[in-house]
Amino acid sequence: MLRGPSRGAETRGTRAFGAVNAVFLVLLCLVMLYPFVTVLAQSFSSPGAINAGQVSFWPVGFNTDTYAAVMQNETFWRNYGNSVLYTVVGTAIAMVLTTSYAFVISKPHLKGRKALIGIAVFTMFFNGGLVPNYVLISSLGMKNTMWAIVLPGAISVFNLLVMKSFFENLPKELEEAAQIDGLGWYGIFGRIVLPLSKAVIATMVLFYSVAFWNDWFAAFLYLDKSELFPVTLFLRNLIAGASTSASEGAAAAGTTTALVSSNIQAVTMILTVIPILCVYPFVQRYFVTGVMLGSVKG
Repeated sequence: MLRGPSRGAETRGTRAFGAVNAVFLVLLCLVMLYPFVTVLAQSFSSPGAINAGQVSFWPVGFNTDTYAAVMQNETFWRNYGNSVLYTVVGTAIAMVLTTSYAFVISKPHLKGRKALIGIAVFTMFFNGGLVPNYVLISSLGMKNTMWAIVLPGAISVFNLLVMKSFFENLPKELEEAAQIDGLGWYGIFGRIVLPLSKAVIATMVLFYSVAFWNDWFAAFLYLDKSELFPVTLFLRNLIAGASTSASEGAAAAGTTTALVSSNIQAVTMILTVIPILCVYPFVQRYFVTGVMLGSVKG
């Protein structure tokens, strides 16, 4: 009679696997953290040390002149506020449209459901192109307004399909019970579906907020007034030397353009990632659940 491995052998094997797995994950985390730590160190290092490749984990020639050059500029803070406004408004609009659209196309009995899904999927592979989009935004009178930033990217088809799959996995019995109690579709959506969808909603809020916060190209195309720029475009222009206000800010801080440009990329990354780092801890516990439940149909 064949015997399986003993309990002691299973325990040793399990412990060995756990130890190897823990070591691997720690090394993986270190590899992923290394670029961020290096960028953080470079943002506080002297330009000469960065150019000489002397910076790794710790700042060399501690320097905060670049931070001062950027943060003492009033335009920077105005643009930072614009980014917050665009992100909040854009994410709110995107969530309203995405949740509504996803709930509708998650119903198999809906007439024209396949056409609605097809229209959404079609836009994943084909679009009008850069010039037609620019002409459209201009003809609608949205150029040099917030709406040119928040409306064109209001619905991400990937997020839409993930949320659609999540809604399809919700128990149908809950909706049937709500209908028996007299709730209409708006009541079912607002009082039954949304409270049960916190995981996927939190995940989509993270996706949309990151996308709106990091986006600078739409502002580069549709905004001509520097007071409307998001902070990402301000910092991009500072790197490229294309922003007059940024040059004035650097001069006001008593620094040279060469000094600012030597480690401005590191400062840009740190200042850009701070808001996302503040948002992520509040939604990370929903992240894996929302993506997995929304992407795999049971």
